[in-house]
Amino acid sequence: MTIYLRGEARQFEDGLSVAGIARQIGEGLARAACACAINGEAHDLRDIPQDGDAVEIFTFDAPEGKHAFWHTTSHILAQAVKHLYPAAKLAIGPAIDNGFYYDFDVETPFSPEDLEEIEAEMKKLVKAALPVERLSLSAEEAAELMKDEPYKQELAAEHTAKGEKLSFYRQGDFCDLCAGPHLMSTAPVKAFKLTSATGAYWRGDSSKRMLCRVYGISYPKKGQLEEYLHMLEEAKKRDHRKLGRELGLFTIMDEGPGFPFFLPHGMVLKNELISYWREVHRRFGYVEISTPMILNRRLWERSGHWEHYKQNMYTTVIDDEDYAIKPMNCPGGMLVYASAPHSYRDLPLRVGELGLVHRHELSGALHGLFRVRCFTQDDAHIFMTWDQMKGEIKNVVKLFDEVYSLFGLRYAIELSTMPEDHIGDEKDWRFAEETLAAAITEMGKDYVVNAGDGAFYGPKLDFHLADSLGRTWQCGTIQLDMQLPERFELEYTGADGAKHRPVMIHRVVFGSIERFIGVITEHFAGAFPLWLSPVQIKIIPISERHHEYAQSVLAELDKAGLRAEVDDRNEKMGYKIREAQLQKIPYMLVVGDREAETGEVSVRSRDKGDLGSMSLAAFTEKAAAESRTRSLTSGM
Repeated sequence: MTIYLRGEARQFEDGLSVAGIARQIGEGLARAACACAINGEAHDLRDIPQDGDAVEIFTFDAPEGKHAFWHTTSHILAQAVKHLYPAAKLAIGPAIDNGFYYDFDVETPFSPEDLEEIEAEMKKLVKAALPVERLSLSAEEAAELMKDEPYKQELAAEHTAKGEKLSFYRQGDFCDLCAGPHLMSTAPVKAFKLTSATGAYWRGDSSKRMLCRVYGISYPKKGQLEEYLHMLEEAKKRDHRKLGRELGLFTIMDEGPGFPFFLPHGMVLKNELISYWREVHRRFGYVEISTPMILNRRLWERSGHWEHYKQNMYTTVIDDEDYAIKPMNCPGGMLVYASAPHSYRDLPLRVGELGLVHRHELSGALHGLFRVRCFTQDDAHIFMTWDQMKGEIKNVVKLFDEVYSLFGLRYAIELSTMPEDHIGDEKDWRFAEETLAAAITEMGKDYVVNAGDGAFYGPKLDFHLADSLGRTWQCGTIQLDMQLPERFELEYTGADGAKHRPVMIHRVVFGSIERFIGVITEHFAGAFPLWLSPVQIKIIPISERHHEYAQSVLAELDKAGLRAEVDDRNEKMGYKIREAQLQKIPYMLVVGDREAETGEVSVRSRDKGDLGSMSLAAFTEKAAAESRTRSLTSGM
């Protein structure tokens, strides 16, 4: 039979599985292969392609390979738990972005000691190299198999009601309802670690039973696991919640779960980001607006949010009329555009807004600044003609390039295409998708396709940022929208004198100011570059008689626009320096008799240590230039 591998036609014997094809290509590929795709659909390696099929083989290096590897490990975890805790009830156990988890209904949540015991049992199952087999069962057979598993029964009933076939995976004495794909056996899972056990409501519903969720990670090689665990330890040190407390950036109080309080140092950081946002948007041709936080029900019905998003919205009643606190800025932006007539000469119209939005998130999902209930979304809406689309996409990407490079963040681009549940003309969808792809290709940028994951109103580009630890964060997005302009009957007068409908881009750079603060706090480990540091310089007088000179130094730095403080406490100099270092202050200026006599300062850098003495004027000039240019590195 003829099989197409990466577009190349290859000949193989009829009835050969994808695992067999991999083996004929090479033993190395056969050992490394985890899963495959046949004609673009996910499959197990055990599946048999037909003549003329296109086949892709995925190793652990590919996201599809990781998914199968981690999903198989979640089943090994569940099997080990059933061996040790037969009364445990199984819920779900998917692969996730970084590893896997499995939810169990158990009387007592698992302790760290329990996890060690479970790991030991998992090692036995891996060593046994249990073959993994896929089964298709009838509803009756499935019911008998799952008679003691209520959560699986619920899931199976839903699949059956939709007319979907029930598939199971069996390894040894364990069998689980699952769509797959999975590895061929348990043997390749050489290195794994159960990282934590937490509570999780069944299906995220706080009215339902609390389950015990066990998280884990696995790799084909021990060295890969060790590298990952080292990264986790480093990530703990960088946790923005811990650093937020230590550096006085923000806090979350019992009186407002999910509603962050920004403290004085955090406000400096936040305002610096906002000032830069405004500066860069002025240069790229944006105007700024502000729309109300509360708008009536009619608006949200018109936008579709009342029907599709109401469960995430905070609502109220004013003068016997329903209102909602805005969960996003877009509908207000539509009203601003519609408030005045527009000509083709006005387009493209780039409109930015730093709008405070509120969304109801489940309490279990809240996480520092990463998942909150109110945040400042740095939205922009670009109204344009169809033939302006490619140029505007490029303009947004150029803005993204400038912003992300300023923080030393790299990114990868994902193009999400038309979902099954979409609205609008498919011809328009194809044009929009092709234009997005062409724009970034012409800019020399690579992208991957996330098929069928676009918004219901249009395709999008997502920008996944990589931090200093290699972790990825989805922040920036460019979404094309052909529908909101239609819903709000937006118009412009064309060169022909007729009325036309504009097309629109939704885009964010930071995603939200709050979340981005969390990202860069972890990226920099709290050691922000000078321009972002809440306190840029700490002045440390050696003794009380040097306080007057320290104050004069402070006055000069203040005149230069630098944020400085004097530590005039009755403490030893070494103690003050150590504390300033712990507060991650970029520069410390030690002043004593010699400095007061000569008009100098003794400079110590957070990153480079002791830099020696220099004149106050020279230091001030260098520090001001470093801050003004928003440098990532010390200019001393």
